[in-house]
Amino acid sequence: MPVKIVAAGGLVTNEHNELLMIFRRGKWDLPKGKLDDGETIEECAVREVEEETGIGNVELGKFIGLTFHEYFDRWINDEALKETHWYKMNVKGSPIPTPQVEEHIEKIIWADDAAINECLKNSYPNIEEIIARFKGNGF
Repeated sequence: MPVKIVAAGGLVTNEHNELLMIFRRGKWDLPKGKLDDGETIEECAVREVEEETGIGNVELGKFIGLTFHEYFDRWINDEALKETHWYKMNVKGSPIPTPQVEEHIEKIIWADDAAINECLKNSYPNIEEIIARFKGNGF
């Protein structure tokens, strides 16, 4: 049975209603990361978005949903099931992101609907799922 990893992340929009997307390990993704000891899931979501994108003053919004995916975690040397808690987030303006290269993030963009659709052609099923849920709920 896989080891359960709890994580959180955000679907961050700017004042132009563009979505922040990151390019990591050859795929388009959303900023997220593992829960640290002693922090709430909401604190984790904001911290991970700010760390991975270099954008500060991220405003936490509503909970969107959960996604799950299995992968091999080299740190624990075992199969893992990642449970990611996703939140709507906003930033004022359109701040210029800075990729966290130590997390293998190569590029970050503010994506309009056309760019989101293009990015999703090279993404993960759970990212497609949470973006669809995000858009479907009128966020």
